[in-house]
Amino acid sequence: MNRIFGRGKPKTPPPNLSDCIGNVDARTESIEKKVGRLDAELMKYKDQMKKMRDGPAKNMVKQKAMRVLKQKRMYEGQRDQLAQQSFNMEQANYTIQSLKDTKTTVEAMKIGAKEMKKAYKEVKLDQIEDLQDQLEDMMEDAGEVQEALSRSYGTPEIDEDDLEAELDALGDELLLDDDSSYLDEAAEAPSIPDGIPSDSKTNKDGVLVDEFGLPQIPAT
Repeated sequence: MNRIFGRGKPKTPPPNLSDCIGNVDARTESIEKKVGRLDAELMKYKDQMKKMRDGPAKNMVKQKAMRVLKQKRMYEGQRDQLAQQSFNMEQANYTIQSLKDTKTTVEAMKIGAKEMKKAYKEVKLDQIEDLQDQLEDMMEDAGEVQEALSRSYGTPEIDEDDLEAELDALGDELLLDDDSSYLDEAAEAPSIPDGIPSDSKTNKDGVLVDEFGLPQIPAT
């Protein structure tokens, strides 16, 4: 059958804006290089004309420079047109991509809304309220259990008057502990004699003392 009717031509893919933009940018870059070469050629002719005197030779160089300048202007016009085309296609491509992203976002939001509705149907408000009531009752029961466990056993009853009397007596004992009168008595005690032991038998008051200067105890 293929030999009789031949094979159909393969379908070419539809044009792609990204590919078109790439092709236009490549052409723009090629024209930009041509403009650069023409600029270099114009500079060369300009330098030659500076060094030449007026005459047929200079006019010939001038004509060449004018021809090159016309080519440069033509290429610059083409470059500007291609740049504008590339810009327009980029804007269109950006708009198309934004619309695609918006469509994807809307579809995702629709799916999310369906999932939320499905999940909400599975949640029963009455069951949640019952669960909250059960938790509250359990917390109250736990508090009662803790209170029961912390109850004291066998504690004798004590009269508050006896406690107050004991508290007052405890204050008096603390005041006695703070008494420092014994320090005054210690300060009035006789001081330790200074110097080395003396051989005298009496001190300056006429009291008999031993070899260390201490009062002797009378024998009984």
